[in-house]
Amino acid sequence: MRGGLIWAGLGLAIALPVAIAATSPLLAWRDPVYIASGFAGMLALALLLVQPLLAGGYLPGLPVRPARLVHRWAGLVLVAMVVAHVLGLWLTSAPDVIDALLFASPTPFSVWGVVAMWATFAAALLATLRGRLRIPPKVWRVGHTGLALVIVVGSVVHALLVEGSMGVVSKAMFCLLVLVATAKVVADLRVWTLLTRRKSTAASQSGPS
Repeated sequence: MRGGLIWAGLGLAIALPVAIAATSPLLAWRDPVYIASGFAGMLALALLLVQPLLAGGYLPGLPVRPARLVHRWAGLVLVAMVVAHVLGLWLTSAPDVIDALLFASPTPFSVWGVVAMWATFAAALLATLRGRLRIPPKVWRVGHTGLALVIVVGSVVHALLVEGSMGVVSKAMFCLLVLVATAKVVADLRVWTLLTRRKSTAASQSGPS
């Protein structure tokens, strides 16, 4: 019963802002490619709620190992949604995208979106090269978590600053859920304690004998 309620709550949290956006009167004056690009961005934002829940093993019925496998595949989908979002914007207004990529856009939300985009690509690249580079687990966890925080904060600020088809209240509430879920998994996994332990160990080894 409890597990069903959690899944239902997650589905409702994702479906509600998307449904509100789908019925927005602003879409009547938008190009189909632009609309598809916008919904790709919304789906990417939705995945930012699912990803920490998978990484932390919080979703009922999914043990930790299968959940983290789904987390990896969801990461690939996230990258695809980001690419689709940017590509759609490029097709509708390439000069605006160029300005955004060069951090020359007059709109503040563009900077946050571009930073989140590059952090998403960096996280995916790090995950792809993890085995080949033989990255130590502690370094991997700190690096991946740091990039994830940049992705989440950048994406949330980007979404909140954009005045689009998503409802203001539903978008704000969803972004709050993303921030809370991310903060919880970072706190529960105690990622940053790895840094403090490493520093204390190094200090003890370099101290007087």
